[in-house]
Amino acid sequence: MKIRVLGSAAGGGFPQWNCNCRNCSGVRNGTLRASARTQSSIAVCGNDPSQWALVNASPDILAQLKASPVLQPARAPRDSAIVAIVLVDAQIDHTAGLFMLRESHRPLAIWCTDNAHTDLTRGNPIFGVLSYFCGIERRVMTPDGRVFGVDEVEGVEWRALAVASKPAPYSPHRDAPLPGDNVALVIRDRHTRQGAVYAPGLGSMEPALWQAMQEAACVLVDGTFWSDDEMIAQGLSRKRGRDMGHLPQSGAEGMLQWLAKLPPATRRILIHVNNTNPILDEDSPERAELTRCGIEVAWDGMEIDL
Repeated sequence: MKIRVLGSAAGGGFPQWNCNCRNCSGVRNGTLRASARTQSSIAVCGNDPSQWALVNASPDILAQLKASPVLQPARAPRDSAIVAIVLVDAQIDHTAGLFMLRESHRPLAIWCTDNAHTDLTRGNPIFGVLSYFCGIERRVMTPDGRVFGVDEVEGVEWRALAVASKPAPYSPHRDAPLPGDNVALVIRDRHTRQGAVYAPGLGSMEPALWQAMQEAACVLVDGTFWSDDEMIAQGLSRKRGRDMGHLPQSGAEGMLQWLAKLPPATRRILIHVNNTNPILDEDSPERAELTRCGIEVAWDGMEIDL
């Protein structure tokens, strides 16, 4: 099984188009040692390296596909290695890219929870719009840890676990989240039994997810904010990270404390990093702390073999 990171930033990417925070300004003018990043998404393949499942379709999907030749095998006049799409939620930064895939020569096979399906049918009717183009074939994904397979991505088993986070703003229960609004994915190679946990949005640690993380060879988890008041301190928002459904890295019960409890052999990677997070600055004290802790920061194009 191979995982390719297509995008490693949070919504808005890095640098964000309208942001002049220290990070965004620094990467634009070359005074900050940092790499630009597109919005969070990964792709997964199993036995056949020409058959991939896209996990989330970010607004940057076209640039991500261009940067990933393996996803365009060019076997026919119209072709793609993307054979399925799995959604962890219904957020704009994980679904807007579906519009860019409308030229598909067959309906898009999409795995999602009932909650996400409702939000993408009513609150933000992407699925309805796509019916005028390629259409979709929805596949049910339950957030209870039940094993499922993704058609054509052979040799890989999947599980979805409900996690505490925030549903999309157009969800009818934005302020009262329900199980299935957001999920983490547990992805495992059927042959090697090596697995990864992908949780780009995580407001607090749930027992089932923590168990899965302890059993995984690799975890790619929410790296949105370094501190809970990061956006407030920079004058960019009145909301704390936890208010937006993201567990900060630092502080009591923060992500770093959780990752420190994992088995020593576990590969630990932060993904979905917000443009304000100081860990993007490769010379920052916060980045140095991650290095001391053996924690990586995902980058666009990163590949993980399991």
